[in-house]
Formats: sequence, C-alpha cells, structure tokens
Amino acid sequence: MYLTWLDNNSWLIEMAGQRILLDPWLVGPLVFGNMPWLFKGVHSESRSIPENIDLILLSQGLEDHAHPETLKQLDRTIPVVASPNAVKVVEGLGYTNVTSLPHGASHTIADRLTIQAVPGTPLGPLLTENGYLLIDQVETIKLYYEPHGHHSEEIKQAAPVDVVITPILEVKLPVVGAIINGGSALQAVEWLQPRFIVPTAAGGEVEFEGLLTTLLDAKGSVDEFRTVLTQKQKTTQVLAPQPGERFAVERSTVGR
Repeated sequence: MYLTWLDNNSWLIEMAGQRILLDPWLVGPLVFGNMPWLFKGVHSESRSIPENIDLILLSQGLEDHAHPETLKQLDRTIPVVASPNAVKVVEGLGYTNVTSLPHGASHTIADRLTIQAVPGTPLGPLLTENGYLLIDQVETIKLYYEPHGHHSEEIKQAAPVDVVITPILEVKLPVVGAIINGGSALQAVEWLQPRFIVPTAAGGEVEFEGLLTTLLDAKGSVDEFRTVLTQKQKTTQVLAPQPGERFAVERSTVGR
C-alpha cells in the first residue's frame, strides 16, 4: 500500500490494485457556502490532480471533502463511493457511477478491496457523515480514516489495523467547541492498535483567510503526540509526510 498526502483532507491511496482519490480539494480556492469573507483556503503550491484514478471516495458532502471545483475537473465516469450527503454533490455534477454508503454498509471492488462505512463526523442533530475502513482482502492490510476525529465505538471490531488517518490537532471555535477533534487520536490508537497513525486535516501548504480564521484556536503537534504515545507505552508510530510525498506501508509479518 502507498499513501500520498495531497494536503488538508486529500489523499491518494494505492491499495489492493486500486488508485483511490480521497476527499479531494486540489484546484481553486476552498470556500464554504460562497462566503469567502468568512473562510477561504488557497493552496500556496499548485497541486496537480493524480492520473489514472480508479475510485473517488468521499466522506462528507461539505466543500473541504467534496470540493465542487476539483470534482468538475475529474472524469464523471470514474466510480464514486460516498456518504449519502456527498452523493447529492456528485450526482448534481453529473457523475454516472455513484454508490451511496450509509453507516454499516460495505462495498467490495474487484473481489479484493472492501470499503466499510462507519459513523464519523456529526454535522448537526440529524446528520452524521462517514468514516471508512478499507480492507485489502488479499494482503490483509487495513486502513481507517476519519477526518475530524469523531470515532465510533463500532470501529473496535476492526482491530488491529495497519494505518489510522485522523487529526492529531485540536481546533476549536468559541461557543461551538472542537471542529477538529484531534484529542481523540489516542482513543483511536487504544481501540485500533495501529502500526501507524498519520495526521490529516492540517494544512501543510495552504493559506487560510477570513473572519473564521481569527477565531480558531489550534493546539497540539506531532512531537507532542509522539510523547504521549511513549508515555502510554504504545508502539504505534506517528508518520508525518510532507504534501506530495508518497510513502509505502508494507504488509505486517506479525499476525494481523
């Protein structure tokens, strides 16, 4: 398995013979609800769209996960697996091969790669978006992804996994509280016993502006989390790739 961080929540996952583009924001600005005065993100370095994509995987319908401008640049015939909320976005853009994956459902590709949806980020009292478990049935490699750090107890049954991709930074707004719950990363480690944890959601080569950015309170770092894992006597390694860096995760040889 190879992973490439494409910044923010965007990843290229090469797994089970598939090239999976996860939550891509790669071109144009990131704006919520056409309100750039409130929040706007811009890549400081241009980010090309990877070629030969086999699957687009979307965890949420918000712009930082289902970015309309990026999705418009991709071939509409590429298969998409998405949360029910994100399905509305891609179908509205004309994608023709779309699989909606509600919590607890799974989708298998080429009799080898299984994608299972688990409860993820709550976006209100009536909407909870998706986290995902990806399982290579041949190499028995497992990956878990939740982009805002909201981990359902349902994931415990997947332990142990090889890789957890989730935030380790805590980002809060006044009154609202944590919008990125990096403080739960240790809980994910305890539940899933991963070999590796890889941070996401933190912009590496991204510039943010707007009123909302002046209110954000961010805490935590890779080094601090490594210290916590050492104090808790956890063997999980923290990987901190740079944007655009492709790295390998080999199959474990110790009975996973």
